[in-house]
Amino acid sequence: MQHSLLLITPPFTQLNTPYPATAYIKGFLNTLNISSTQADLGIEVILSLFSGKGLQRLFDFLEKSDVELSENAYRIYNLREDYLTTIGPVITFLQNKNPTLAHSICSGSYLPEAGRFAEMEDLEWAFGSMGIQDKARHLATRYLEDLGDLIKEAVDPHFGFSRYAERLGRTATHFDEMEKELKAPNTLISEMLLELLEKQIQNSKPSLLCLSVPFPGNLFAALKCGQYIKKQHPNIKIVLGGGFANTELRRLSDERVFEYLDFVSLDDGELPLQCLLEHLDGKRPMSSLKRMFTLTGGVVTYCNGAEEKDIPQREVGTPDYSGLPLFEYLSVIDLINPMHRLWSDGRWNKLTLAHGCYWGKCSFCDVSLDYIQRYEPVTAELLCDRIETIIAQTGQTGFHFVDEAAPPALMRDLAIEIIKRKITVTWWTNIRFEKSFTPDLCRLLKASGCIAVSGGLEVASDRLLTLMKKGVTVAQVAQVTDAFTQAGIMVHAYLMYGFPTQTAQETIDSLEMVRQLLEAGVVQSGFWHQFAMTAHSPVGLQPEAYGVEHVGPEFGGFAENDYYHEDPKGTEHEEFAEGLRISLFNYMQGAGFELSLSDWFDFKIPKTTVKPDFIEKAIASAEELQPKSGSRLYWLGRAPEIQYFEEKDTKGRKQEFSALSWYNKKGDAGIEMPADLGTWLHQELCAISSETGKLINFSEFKNSFEKAGQNNFDAFLNSDLWWRLREWGLLLM
Repeated sequence: MQHSLLLITPPFTQLNTPYPATAYIKGFLNTLNISSTQADLGIEVILSLFSGKGLQRLFDFLEKSDVELSENAYRIYNLREDYLTTIGPVITFLQNKNPTLAHSICSGSYLPEAGRFAEMEDLEWAFGSMGIQDKARHLATRYLEDLGDLIKEAVDPHFGFSRYAERLGRTATHFDEMEKELKAPNTLISEMLLELLEKQIQNSKPSLLCLSVPFPGNLFAALKCGQYIKKQHPNIKIVLGGGFANTELRRLSDERVFEYLDFVSLDDGELPLQCLLEHLDGKRPMSSLKRMFTLTGGVVTYCNGAEEKDIPQREVGTPDYSGLPLFEYLSVIDLINPMHRLWSDGRWNKLTLAHGCYWGKCSFCDVSLDYIQRYEPVTAELLCDRIETIIAQTGQTGFHFVDEAAPPALMRDLAIEIIKRKITVTWWTNIRFEKSFTPDLCRLLKASGCIAVSGGLEVASDRLLTLMKKGVTVAQVAQVTDAFTQAGIMVHAYLMYGFPTQTAQETIDSLEMVRQLLEAGVVQSGFWHQFAMTAHSPVGLQPEAYGVEHVGPEFGGFAENDYYHEDPKGTEHEEFAEGLRISLFNYMQGAGFELSLSDWFDFKIPKTTVKPDFIEKAIASAEELQPKSGSRLYWLGRAPEIQYFEEKDTKGRKQEFSALSWYNKKGDAGIEMPADLGTWLHQELCAISSETGKLINFSEFKNSFEKAGQNNFDAFLNSDLWWRLREWGLLLM
């Protein structure tokens, strides 16, 4: 049977870029010559709703509705003609198609304003660091958020720009509330969703619908799609997979779920989908499916009898973004936080460097699950092949490598390959703040196009970092973040409070560490979140080992991930949330460093025990990387030019000298030395220049020096020549 698959991302994930799961699956299906179509119903619903026709439909609904509007909502409704006039131009502006509109938006007389603009006075001071385009996008984002507030209040309480009915999907241990909402009358939003789904079905005529659900905020819309298809197109089979299923549906037993779906797939979807297609063709029994829930005889059954191993990462194909409206996404600025801005502003191609996490030990992380546990990198050459293919397809050179933690060695090899191939890319990724990220490696990453990294500092307490099995110390984090910052790479820190047994003292000491890191300028962005115990983390699996007790919720046959817990040794963590948030916001803007930590809280807190110069001393104590036999050298530049000349010494004897010179984008440099030394050095630098993409072991470098007849290698390492070479781009890694 010739199958046609429709791959759907339900509302909502991001406004600025497609979630990559369907592109990954489509890329794999291409390797099997299986036809597939993909659609991001999230951006389609947004563009349908926030248009002249969509808003007219919204206001017509409100005109006929008996919903009592708040003062803010009524103001928006009263200004409906202004919204109808401005919505089209604003959307094209946010799509980067109408940049001159920025002047009108910033004039203060173009956009209708409601509640979201009331906060502008508090934020106006921040706009000094923003250009007119950025300021206009921030104002346009507020304008959309005003409309979103109206929709949420009067039309659909589940609405959100990056999530839909998220509350129903969070800690949804029982299916009862979800089912109740699914059987309620459609809202204007769900009507638009289903209309767009029907268009996709008519265009692609699928035999199998694949619903990718990465987050709780996609689940309700996915089931709504399934509900519609079961009724209107019962011949189409439906399979649901993605991050939500992988983490939360591993003990699924409620048969009611299969009134909306036919199958639920766990973990990597490539092989399970291939096995499912073979089953639908009658070539494989149900029992030999791969990690698949289905309903057999009225009972939820987990089928995992396939003998095949998962598809190696080198064979899954290149993500294929074709069919997605890549130039219709919206670049919004909803937060001043620099890393959150990267997340929401601009379109990023998503790509994975390695499957899983090479560390895989953090006690708060779902290290028992396949997506983290099974580490499998691919080669830098294959990654660059995929990068070039995606650039050719999308016309976009921005990449977000979506790894749990990008491996330093692979990042190094990838950077060298990017430079060798002369590929123009701008990229960012998530890392561990480990000592492998030396200043030289950071310089290399920057040269390849890296603009930002994010990593988990978490609690900024060495005791708790050890308990978490992070494998880093606060001092080490300070040194690594300094290396990135000195290279011109922005650093975002994920911050956590409320880890088991964390005391009020440790929370305040963590805040002081964060204050010092931002004041030192080695961290530019951060975000606090409260610890959540998850079912598949070491803490969730063995809470007693961490001094806490799992107290619920009761599993009711549907989702299972977030656990409630009691922490008899810890503090009341919730009361610190607002003070941590406000202080960090100010620190990111360069303000409030001189204030006492107690000024951020409306209750008494302990005094910090962290010395005021802890981070400063940690950064200063970083040791210069000393060459070892296993170290490797790379010349971050083009092959140098060499010229020879003669000079007479004080006795009139002629001596041969050489001059090495090289050029880069910002200038040129050169140095003179004896001819034989220059000949050797020129040969070595040409061999490891950026054009060759090759590295040389330090021991080989030393042997080559001695074979060339040069004496006293240690003196060479302590010479001005060596340090000038290091400064100009001779990297030691």
